[in-house]
Amino acid sequence: MSEEFSLKEINRVRDPRNLTGMEKKHLPLIVEAPETVEKGKPFKVRVKVGGIDGVEHPNLLGHWINWVELYAGEVPVARAVFAPIYSDGYEVTFTIALEDSTLIRLREYCNLHGIWEGDEETGGAKRITVK
Repeated sequence: MSEEFSLKEINRVRDPRNLTGMEKKHLPLIVEAPETVEKGKPFKVRVKVGGIDGVEHPNLLGHWINWVELYAGEVPVARAVFAPIYSDGYEVTFTIALEDSTLIRLREYCNLHGIWEGDEETGGAKRITVK
């Protein structure tokens, strides 16, 4: 992987205690999600890309976040696509339902800097218990 990002591999935070500017604007975050849900009952997961410490990702015709995906374990369950210029920030709320307890996690794609994935430590993933 190059110093700041890779176009061939999934980008992940190297040191959560010392985020780079590139990481702060590309990291997908779970902003709100319940810790426990009822089996098969829909619930909301609010997500945002970037904006950590006020470092926002550009939204220009030549440089924008194209999409953000939500996974339940290894299964993709939701995706939002953003248009350059017309999108007002990179925040979306997904409504999903789970049958089993799992780790939900996010990936996003920047048209210039590739795919970025969060984890539990950085806030880009969260364990959800199903009852």
